[in-house]
Amino acid sequence: MITYLKGKLAFKDPTQLVVDVNGVGYELKISLTTFSQVKDKEDILIQTYLHIKEDAHTLYGFYDQSEKKRFLDLLSINGVGPGIALMILSSLDAKELQSAIVREDVQTIQSVKGIGQKTAQRIILELKDKMKKEGLLDKSLQISPHIDNTLRSEALSALTTLGINKSIAEKTVDTILKEYGEKIKIEELIKQALKRS
Repeated sequence: MITYLKGKLAFKDPTQLVVDVNGVGYELKISLTTFSQVKDKEDILIQTYLHIKEDAHTLYGFYDQSEKKRFLDLLSINGVGPGIALMILSSLDAKELQSAIVREDVQTIQSVKGIGQKTAQRIILELKDKMKKEGLLDKSLQISPHIDNTLRSEALSALTTLGINKSIAEKTVDTILKEYGEKIKIEELIKQALKRS
């Protein structure tokens, strides 16, 4: 089994990467979450999962271990294949998925293209206990409650007006707020978010 690849990023688009490892190009299917994290990188270390079927050997790539873990969790569910798992992880990052499952938020999971109510309920039913045990809602990953919510909502409003997808804007703004806290000014927050979105 190929656990990870370390090499040069030879090609990237929102659904796949080609990683050159000592002159051999490996094609990997990826989520939008991974794409946004590797966008500006040249040298890369990427976690992988090899899916073997009779007619194909497909490599899936993940920028971090938590996303790979969630992908494998999703694959363990009857009726969820690699394509659907990747679609879910393109719409919700690993943390958002964990949160939705623990909160039994069927609507959030069902909002992913191609996921019906029954599949969303099955995902929650089969993974909820496991995720609660893992203590996945790690307090250090949450936004500090003292961060000014006005700053966040103003930035989100500006970004969505500029045409940035709401969920992408939320992820980006939250990441920047975790890095800078309240020190960041609204203009800088929007600029940073535009660069990263």
